[in-house]
Amino acid sequence: MSDITVFTARQIHTMSRSAPAATAVAVKDGLILEAGTLRSLKPWTDRYETVIDRRFEDKILFPGFIDPHLHPSLGSVLLPSTFITAMEWNLPDRKVPATKGKDSYLAALKAAFEEKGTEKAVFVTWGYHQLWHGEVTRVDLNRIAPDHPLVIWHRSFHELILNDAAIAFIEADQAMMEKHPQIDAEAGRFSETGAMIAMTGLRPFLFDPQRFLEGLLSLLKLVHKGGHTTVADMAFGIFDFEQEWNAYNALINRKEVPLRTLLVPKGLLNLDGDTAVEDSLEVIKELEGRSNEKLFFDRRVKLFTDGAIFSELMQMQEPGFIDGHHGEWLMVPEKFEEAVRFYWNEGYRIHVHCTGDLGHELAIEVLEKMQREKPRLDPCFTIEHFGISTEEQVYRLKRMGAHVSANPYYVYELGERYWAQSIGYERASQMVRMGSLARENIPFALHSDFTMAPAEPLKNAWVAVNRLSENGTVLAPEERISVDQAMRAITIDAARILGMENSIGSIRSGKKADFTILDEDPFEVPSEAIKDIPVHATVFEGEVFVVEE
Repeated sequence: MSDITVFTARQIHTMSRSAPAATAVAVKDGLILEAGTLRSLKPWTDRYETVIDRRFEDKILFPGFIDPHLHPSLGSVLLPSTFITAMEWNLPDRKVPATKGKDSYLAALKAAFEEKGTEKAVFVTWGYHQLWHGEVTRVDLNRIAPDHPLVIWHRSFHELILNDAAIAFIEADQAMMEKHPQIDAEAGRFSETGAMIAMTGLRPFLFDPQRFLEGLLSLLKLVHKGGHTTVADMAFGIFDFEQEWNAYNALINRKEVPLRTLLVPKGLLNLDGDTAVEDSLEVIKELEGRSNEKLFFDRRVKLFTDGAIFSELMQMQEPGFIDGHHGEWLMVPEKFEEAVRFYWNEGYRIHVHCTGDLGHELAIEVLEKMQREKPRLDPCFTIEHFGISTEEQVYRLKRMGAHVSANPYYVYELGERYWAQSIGYERASQMVRMGSLARENIPFALHSDFTMAPAEPLKNAWVAVNRLSENGTVLAPEERISVDQAMRAITIDAARILGMENSIGSIRSGKKADFTILDEDPFEVPSEAIKDIPVHATVFEGEVFVVEE
């Protein structure tokens, strides 16, 4: 046997129930030999040449953090743009201050456009939300940029607002815009499937190879800073299968990138329903043949029920929204059921985007049909996001054997606003009901859905543990989870959601030597301070990668 390396630490949280704590871990050829103490590891260290690496002796080691729902391509497209957001954001190349109020938003947009708006063919800004920034339309944008394409990408990603020059850039036909149910021609607002039309028109600019690669490099820095060693691209091909694959393959497969990525393709090439499910599977099977160790597929697909929670387009059961508006379907119910049945019968594991309680109802009803028609015992159905749900739906998810990958950040950014302006206190305060999942012993993970939340697992753990809103209000304390449950939800339980628990997610013999090294211990600091713990480094398959300041 070749040399082994032993990493020592003040505390190693293995996330193994059988041996939860250690102070040393032995590694060889990228795999864990054993975790324990220097004394318990002596059978290894006495027999083989050993390097004792003490650089983390005053640090805390966890299994490498996992984000089971993140969009590298979305980050690649948005990170090169100008962020104007209601919350502060900490990005690799800049810190973004909070901007609230319509006047402040338009002033910030005007200043940013005047500074560098005409440097690129299209000026793109991300982070707008009507509940913080008021109603902004193409009329407002035309005043700022009467002659140059200007695009506001909504905080939800599912909606864009274009000025006249941008509408001309994408060659949008006025008659088509007026006819399309998810385009508001007068406001210049393209939402859900309408947004896909706008994105297609913007593709030559957004997917300029240099721009996209620069964005992906920024995304990889951001992911490393968050302590990740594994992520899942949950809707691979959302823009373009080939370009996304080529960019990922060129960058993520480099030895100096400490990250592996599970690719979960969208199950329909066209959410409007124009593409047959069978044709989509043909493309997916070709892609699956390209898998390698760091960039791979695993017979999973992503499907969709209702619209984005940030856009207030989630589908809600009665009593619906306070203002009486209605949500949208991303896949009409009949097409959704058809797609689920097809992939279910093909033996695929299915991940379903759900945000409103009616969206969850559709997903659960279809799951119940599938289990009656062709029962499956494997963990084959995962609810993604888990925005607004009911306790009764949680019970049915348990009965049907479903898993949940949740975005708790909704509570922080949306909780109070949706209480006051959207759906009232009861439903807003109980969104992302993690405590209910824990009580029913439903396997769950935490994700960022970046850019829907910062790619910071400790921040998501902090929200799930404390359920604090942006103003510091505790929302539905009964839905809080413990620190242990939160840390498991970004390590071993996240691995289980992705079907990778045999190779990652905990520190035990035979697994990948993936570690996240923290300056402080989440189990020791006050729960309110978990989000502020610095990530010092990651270890990816035994190799150390220090986080850049």
